[in-house]
Amino acid sequence: MVFGSKQVFFLCSALIIPANIAVAQQGDGTDVQITTNIFKPNKVTPTRDRIGELKVPDGFSVKPFAQGLGNSRIIAVSKRGHIYVSRREEGDVLLLKDEDGDGKADTAPVKVAARAQTHGLAIKDNRLYLVTVKEVFVADIRQDGTLGPLKLIIGDLPDAGQHPNRVMAFGPDGMLYISVGSTCNACNESNAENATILRASPDGKSRTIFASGLRNTIGFDWHPDTGELWGLDHGIDLLGDEVQPEELNRLEQGKQYGWPHVFGKGDLYPQSNPVGGLTKEQWRDQSQPMVIGYTAHAAPMQMMFYNGQAFPADFAGDAFATMRGSWNRNPASGYEVVRIRFENGEPQSIEPFLTGFLTDSGKAHFARPVGLAMAKDGSLLMADDANGVIYRIAYDGDGERLTDKKAVPDAPMKTQADKGSGVPLALSRPETDTESRLSLSSDSFAANGSIPQKHSEYADGVSPTLTWATVPNAVSYAIIMEDPDASPIKPFVHWVAWNIPGTVEGLPEGLQEQLRLVEPEGVLQGRNSSGTHGYFGPKPPVGDAAHHYHFQVLALDVMLDIPATSDRDALLSAIDGHVVAKGELIGLYQQTVQPPK
Repeated sequence: MVFGSKQVFFLCSALIIPANIAVAQQGDGTDVQITTNIFKPNKVTPTRDRIGELKVPDGFSVKPFAQGLGNSRIIAVSKRGHIYVSRREEGDVLLLKDEDGDGKADTAPVKVAARAQTHGLAIKDNRLYLVTVKEVFVADIRQDGTLGPLKLIIGDLPDAGQHPNRVMAFGPDGMLYISVGSTCNACNESNAENATILRASPDGKSRTIFASGLRNTIGFDWHPDTGELWGLDHGIDLLGDEVQPEELNRLEQGKQYGWPHVFGKGDLYPQSNPVGGLTKEQWRDQSQPMVIGYTAHAAPMQMMFYNGQAFPADFAGDAFATMRGSWNRNPASGYEVVRIRFENGEPQSIEPFLTGFLTDSGKAHFARPVGLAMAKDGSLLMADDANGVIYRIAYDGDGERLTDKKAVPDAPMKTQADKGSGVPLALSRPETDTESRLSLSSDSFAANGSIPQKHSEYADGVSPTLTWATVPNAVSYAIIMEDPDASPIKPFVHWVAWNIPGTVEGLPEGLQEQLRLVEPEGVLQGRNSSGTHGYFGPKPPVGDAAHHYHFQVLALDVMLDIPATSDRDALLSAIDGHVVAKGELIGLYQQTVQPPK
């Protein structure tokens, strides 16, 4: 039932307040009511008087740079100072210029690209990249800022759901990072690439999951001093006015960030349950807690570290982010630009910087901030997708200003990407040393024979059958599948699994691609090089000579106590000294024809 702006939900679940109250699994009789607000402030026009009421710190000013742009969303600025703005509803990209330096767009915007549901933008090597729901395009930037022909480089990002607005940025390592939001408020996704940040090559030919468990991290950027990646994630809706806080996370390769079962510092979401029999407590133990939070439902959008020469010196190393504004809170939150203060590379606080877009005692708004970028002159540009205004935030004070733009260190991202690459295959590592051998075969392919296409990622991607001879005294078995012919990750890890019971003599075709299996019961599947859990089939570049895929089975004298998020190296460390026998089966796969998109 709805009464004005208030809606009451009756859920057979429990809201965790405080965090140390345990939540039981579904079906245990839990019955708690959650009250939540649906409140959408009215949209009003950005009159001169309303704009004049905007508040920024002393020494700063905020004025319209361009108006009448419609559903303006993400902003990117080229080295020449050309300003590109995506418009999701119109499905295009606009070009704006300020060549006379007066802080206003010189002329009417020019449409330079058109693709349905265009959203995220990124610029590298004088090329503009744009992303829709499922596609990434790239085009050369001409001298006058217009674009050459668009070229499709990725066409198979996951289908959209609740969060279709993809965003992109190039990291200091030269790789393209793409944020793919969840399809839902809180659910177990069927596509592992949802609710993640992906890491892709600039040509789009290869990509992996960089970080997961992120509901919708639209805003992310690299700290100019440390080179670390930080992102603001959207909290879960419908848990009340103060829950869930928006999360600032330090994003690292292979880490999981809690969604959909855990949020904040370790609170448990009441309704959902992990698949495969994992408990929420186990999910929490293998997830990263947020570093700091901000007001619930503020809706963080584009984020950027300030790395210019126009702001006061005490802004060095700080970040800014737009907060588009709530619909699930009363009083409303967001509708502002915030400053994230950092000290020695660590965030200290998130605080309002530009406010006043909420008006009429919080009952109306005249802007929903989305895009945020630094103009060539060091000012900030903020895009409003409600009334189509771009605002320019400049520093006009007399204080000491920053003196130089820093080159963001690339070592942290490259170190993460290179982890586990350039090493021997598992059976040649000292951790697996043993004289005993086990025999390994498959009904799916012969030793040194071709692996059928259905087992590749070009087709069904189902795991093949594996059969091995029982090893006396084996308590459990582990599997590591690797491709030593891959590049740049060499060897590429396709499958990591352990705690296969010692009584099991093989695995059937088509195992579930999830952290924990219920058949065979309790088997855990770690993180492979694609960033997923479970079997990831052969996917060599089209035209490559046949790659060799090494299925390696290890008999162990223990059951392992390591989290399901572990990778090959963590598994090898855990089995060191416990391998009683090992065996190998090699299959070949070659893709000669480019499959249809």
